[in-house]
Amino acid sequence: MSIVSWKKDETVAIISMNNGENRHNPDFAKALLAAFEEVEKDTSVYSVILTSSDEKSWSQGIDVSWIFPAFTNKEFASIKQFMYDMNKVFKSMLLLPMPVIGALNGHTAGNGSILACCCDFRLMKADRGYFFFPEVDLNIPFLPSMQESMKKTFPYYKLVEATLTGQRYGAAELEKHHVIHKASANAAALMEDSLAFAKTFKKGRSIFGEIKKRAHKHIIAAMENEDPAYIEPIDLFKQ
Repeated sequence: MSIVSWKKDETVAIISMNNGENRHNPDFAKALLAAFEEVEKDTSVYSVILTSSDEKSWSQGIDVSWIFPAFTNKEFASIKQFMYDMNKVFKSMLLLPMPVIGALNGHTAGNGSILACCCDFRLMKADRGYFFFPEVDLNIPFLPSMQESMKKTFPYYKLVEATLTGQRYGAAELEKHHVIHKASANAAALMEDSLAFAKTFKKGRSIFGEIKKRAHKHIIAAMENEDPAYIEPIDLFKQ
């Protein structure tokens, strides 16, 4: 099975991440970006669901089995390219002229949580799975554009708690604070609820895209103008 695949259900494109914990590495970034580009070209699609084929994980962040050896081997150009490619994925989602609905059917952590924040809406199954930002415990700072994406998703008081404590949240807690649209009972209900919600959208692409472009312009600006100042110094590890 390919790393990322997609299919249609009437006017809804269902993109599935198919690599177990769906850790982010160069191949994952390229595959996910290609899927969003293909979906955008299909003019019969009016909404997107992003989900996982794994029962336990939606996306658990950076692929440490790739990035740690890459640092050890001083593959800094590849690491930087990966970071820019993931930003392309996030940008694609933020500007896609239709809603992107995250169907969080398992653990969502780290860069995976940033991926979820870039969705326009999120639904999550209530019987299993946590959403959290472990960066504070891993000594990893967020890029400026990541913080802006998180601000659009979390109320600020909850974002402070989430990022400074690394606390894990279940669906009920996130629904209470409007981080997710709905806490669904289980995996089957999650897909049913996500599809039903997705099919309520059939908005004009031009207006939908323009609204998202104006709403997210500060995130894109941070991505383009601020992130490079934190990505490029990775070369300093050569010394």
